[in-house]
Amino acid sequence: MEPMSADQLTAEVVERLEGTTNPRLRVVMQSLVRHLHAFAVEVALTDEEWMQGIQFLTATGQKCDDVRQEFILLSDTLGLSSLVDLINHAGDEPGATEPTILGPFYVPNSPERSFGASMVEFDDGGEQTIVRGIVTDVDGQPIADAVLDVWQNSANGFYAVQQPDVQPATNLRGIYRTQADGSYEFRTVRPQPYSIPDDGPVGQLLKATGRHPFRAAHLHVKVSAPGFIGTTTHVFDAESDYLDSDTVFGVKGSLIRSFTPDLDGQLVCAMDFALRSDG
Repeated sequence: MEPMSADQLTAEVVERLEGTTNPRLRVVMQSLVRHLHAFAVEVALTDEEWMQGIQFLTATGQKCDDVRQEFILLSDTLGLSSLVDLINHAGDEPGATEPTILGPFYVPNSPERSFGASMVEFDDGGEQTIVRGIVTDVDGQPIADAVLDVWQNSANGFYAVQQPDVQPATNLRGIYRTQADGSYEFRTVRPQPYSIPDDGPVGQLLKATGRHPFRAAHLHVKVSAPGFIGTTTHVFDAESDYLDSDTVFGVKGSLIRSFTPDLDGQLVCAMDFALRSDG
C-alpha cells in the first residue's frame, strides 16, 4: 500500500467535512482546510514551528479579557480586519464615506452630549479642538437627527478604557446628533499617535518581524440614521506620523483631514460624512 501523500490527506479532511449541514459553514471550513494545508506544505512547516504556532495562539487567547481582545489585535496587525472591511464594502455606492475597522477600544453606551458640547472630562494638556461638519446622503442632501458615536484617545496616547484608574470612563467619548441642516459639532482634543498594546504575543510578533506598533493619530466615528446604512470610520490628522505605516493598515486617503487654526486661533477639523440609503 502506497504511503499517504499530503494531497491525499487534504482531500480526506475536506471530504469528511462534506456532511456539514450548514452550507456556508461547509464552504468556509473546506476552504480553510485547503488553504491551511497548502500553507503548511508551501513553507515545509516543521514540528517545532507547528508547536510554536500553537503556543502563540494559546498565549494570544490567555491575553484576552473583558477590556482587551488580543485576537482582534492580531487580526488588525495582519491586515485581516481591513481586508474583511474591503471585501464587504469596496463596492459601496460612490460618494459614501469610506469605512474602516472598529478597533479594540470601542465601548457602547457613551453619554449623549448636546450640539457643540465638549467630551473632554480629563485635562492632560491636550490641544483643544472643534470638530464639525455635515451628515448627508450620497447626493448631498442633509440628514437631520443622524447619530454620531465618537471616541478617541487622550493627549497621553491612551483611551479611557485603558486607564480606568486615571481617566473618567466616559472621557473623550460621546454621542452627538445632527441638527435640521445635517450639521454636527463637538469639542475635543487633538488625537495623538499611539502604540497599540505591545506587551503581549502580538507585540512580540511585531518586533520579530521588524515592525513598529504605532497607529496614526485619529478619532473614531460610528455614523447612523434611520433609513440609511450606518458606517464605522476614522478621521485622520493630516500632520500625524505613521500615516504611511499605520500598524493596522487602517488609513484611507479620503479620511485624512487638516486640523487648522481659525481666525481666533481655535483649532478646527472639518469632516463631512455621507451615508447610503438602505432602500
